[in-house]
Amino acid sequence: MLEVRNVSKQFKSGDHTIKPVNDVSFSLEQGTFAAILGKSGSGKSTLLSLLGALDKATSGDVMVDGVNVSTLPDGKLTAYRRNDIGFVFQQYNLVPNLTAKENVMLPMEFARVRRSERQARAAELLEQVELEADVHDRKANRLSGGQQQRVSIARALANNPKIILADEPTGNLDEQTGELIIELLRSLTRTQNTTVLVVTHDMALARKTDRRFRLAKGSLAEEFDRSRAR
Repeated sequence: MLEVRNVSKQFKSGDHTIKPVNDVSFSLEQGTFAAILGKSGSGKSTLLSLLGALDKATSGDVMVDGVNVSTLPDGKLTAYRRNDIGFVFQQYNLVPNLTAKENVMLPMEFARVRRSERQARAAELLEQVELEADVHDRKANRLSGGQQQRVSIARALANNPKIILADEPTGNLDEQTGELIIELLRSLTRTQNTTVLVVTHDMALARKTDRRFRLAKGSLAEEFDRSRAR
């Protein structure tokens, strides 16, 4: 379970104090597909960075299965990012001169998984995200946007994370490809029991989720919970 308790992030800008995330609290059961909506500059990406331990909250706690991530020392934070969290970015963030398969293998290399196991799992994951076999050995910079995003999702799954954090995962994709990526992310919650949290301004994506929140001026409010709507 992911629990966010009174999390805030603030910083100084001249004489002003900016709070992109202000006293945010919510929880997600394992296997939930959730979305956080909000306009550009509303604090969505900042919140995602706090949940993934890419940035540190000014106050509050982020709990994953009862462990307070906010208080972990640097070494354990690195392990948390490597083992418990998978990141999917709008810009894909692939290594351009590595192949699709090599990009997926990379997190497993950092986790010291044997090469033969890395190769086998990378091939399995690329097949799972329905990337054609003939492009597994193609360099990332020669892949289409939709293909790159599939590789990005496969890479996020490499170390069997509990949670996938996706920042505008359909933002650079055409409508048809975006719908395929949404369905792929949603299927992960059903088949892998992975918690998937996306930040987006795309209502088409948000309508497919189990729970929907809106972030405005740093504050979060829940708009929809599918289990309560039944």
